[in-house]
Amino acid sequence: MQIEGYSIDLEKVAQTIKKKGYKTVAIQIPEGLKRYVLKIVEFLEYETHATMIVSADPCFGACDIVNNKLKNLDVEFVIHVGHTPIPEIENYCIPTTFVNALSTKDITKAVEKSLSFLEGKRIGIVTTAQHLHSLDVAENILQKNNFKPILTTGDARISTKGQILGCDFSAGMNIIDKVDCFLFIGSGTFHPVGLLLSSKKPVIAADPYTNSVKKQEIDELKDIILRQRYGAIANSKNASKFGILVGLKRGQQRMDLAYRVRKTFDAFNKKSLIIALDNFSPISLQGFSNIDCFVSIACPRIAIDDYLQYKIPIITSIELEIVLGKRKWEDYRFDQILG
Repeated sequence: MQIEGYSIDLEKVAQTIKKKGYKTVAIQIPEGLKRYVLKIVEFLEYETHATMIVSADPCFGACDIVNNKLKNLDVEFVIHVGHTPIPEIENYCIPTTFVNALSTKDITKAVEKSLSFLEGKRIGIVTTAQHLHSLDVAENILQKNNFKPILTTGDARISTKGQILGCDFSAGMNIIDKVDCFLFIGSGTFHPVGLLLSSKKPVIAADPYTNSVKKQEIDELKDIILRQRYGAIANSKNASKFGILVGLKRGQQRMDLAYRVRKTFDAFNKKSLIIALDNFSPISLQGFSNIDCFVSIACPRIAIDDYLQYKIPIITSIELEIVLGKRKWEDYRFDQILG
């Protein structure tokens, strides 16, 4: 099914629903695609005669799967649109299928424009789920222009070669010693900035939606983020009471790390408690007014994306090491959830 710049294989999903005889189905879809959900519901209900229930909860990634509360609505099947599955997360309380939303944008012009920005000849290519099917196009363009494209698989949480997530850049980090720079294909800046912070290698972004190339913007955003992170770390230096934030979403439940962090606080005579949340927001944490600092063990983006909205500083476990003097600022790394 074609929907305004995206190809979504709803036909296959409809076949599954009819074959299994599902009568009540939930659809989970990220914010950027919710404006298309009415068309999706109309198509699936017409094809299957099943009732579609749309989950309005935020959907930030493949780790963000609706929970078993849907069973109270008699939901038998969940369609997760817009992300690829995380291989290590397979046991869902309700049968779940992932349907990627593949961009129909031609990446040729954007990649060709990026050639003059590339540094060196060994180019690591990475992208998000929406452009995975176009990586061979990028490879061919680079090869024709005497570059050496390099792609690899990531860790156990990555389903496809060349794919990076907002919390997992292993498909880039695994080739860090083999490339001179990275070419990111896609829109937005968080993924390329995250890769830049993790790899310390130049990252050039080719945006097929605007046919533009981003290099300076990524470097500038990196500097802004680092200044903010430095400020968060500085504001946490004198903290004595810490809240350890554990995410309830699948793939974010790093309890082993949470326990290690708490033992570290004990060793430094700091008070701490473990706080579990599903969706993080300033409102959900405002009641913990006696906490001096939060340490996020959940999605690494929580500490960065909404930094200015929180009155109490939120840092990552890596940044905590800097706060406690176990790591130098010069050794700063972006936090990742790796498999």
